[in-house]
Amino acid sequence: MSAIETSNLTKRFSDVTALDDLTFSVPEGEIFGFLGPNGAGKSTTINVLLGFTQPTAGSASVFGYDARTESKQIRQRTGALLEGYGVYERLTGREHVERAIRTKGVDDDPEEILERVGISEAADRKAGGFSKGMRQRMAIGMALVGDPDLLVLDEPSTGLDPNGTRELREIIREENRRGATVFFSSHLIDQVEAVCDRVGILNEGEMVTEGSVSDLRAQLDAALVAVTVDQSAPASLLSDLRAVPGVEEVEATDNQILVSARGGDAKLRALNRIERAGVGFADFTTDDPSLEEIFEVATLGTRDGHRRDEAVEAAAEGDA
Repeated sequence: MSAIETSNLTKRFSDVTALDDLTFSVPEGEIFGFLGPNGAGKSTTINVLLGFTQPTAGSASVFGYDARTESKQIRQRTGALLEGYGVYERLTGREHVERAIRTKGVDDDPEEILERVGISEAADRKAGGFSKGMRQRMAIGMALVGDPDLLVLDEPSTGLDPNGTRELREIIREENRRGATVFFSSHLIDQVEAVCDRVGILNEGEMVTEGSVSDLRAQLDAALVAVTVDQSAPASLLSDLRAVPGVEEVEATDNQILVSARGGDAKLRALNRIERAGVGFADFTTDDPSLEEIFEVATLGTRDGHRRDEAVEAAAEGDA
């Protein structure tokens, strides 16, 4: 069963299209990275999934519940950290977590939750005096209340220092091992790559590419494999390499063979051919495209990204 399913999801704010025929799914138990530049439509997608915003067209469901009509059931099974979360300045950290516990109708220990996110020493301090990082940690703790089946994190590392970011990654992994599906929305590529099973890249309201990082690398371009050998490669070996499915180019020097191969299987087959050829296989290096390069290619051609971001926000405020 899919934890999240959208079909032809569209959301317009006046003359601004925030989501454009968006279709994707997230299987249960997956850590899914939702990546995109600011203004791509990530937060709008989350608001539709949780029932805070009604779509203009198309459908969205979470654990089979319709986001239009069954949002209460969705939110009962979901822990959410939403970007721009505001605290109650006169309430303590403990009181914030206790509110979340009452809302979920569970019996979690607020002290344990605050300990888990690293601010137990501030449990009885008013949140109005918290730093940005402490507020973010508290909000993460509130999202963890009730052991949710789905954890939705919108820009969760905002305000966190490197230690906090590392601890957040470990929390995500722990929640996933417990059985939770994690929907991790961010524009920070390294954060997504560090924890996610699959990645979807959103641009101007459209899903422009989707898959595991290795799949996306294979789609983007061929990797260059440089193999160091002890003797010149015979012409027959170079011919054999060019015949390997997925190999696009082959060049050779006195002590190196350069193979441009698309996909991990093609690279492995090429390396095996060279090793079996008896040319003194000594070492190899490979230059794969990074997720950052994938992101740049996928979002290349963004039109007026900052102005679109502002337009979506202004239209959403007018619609609220």
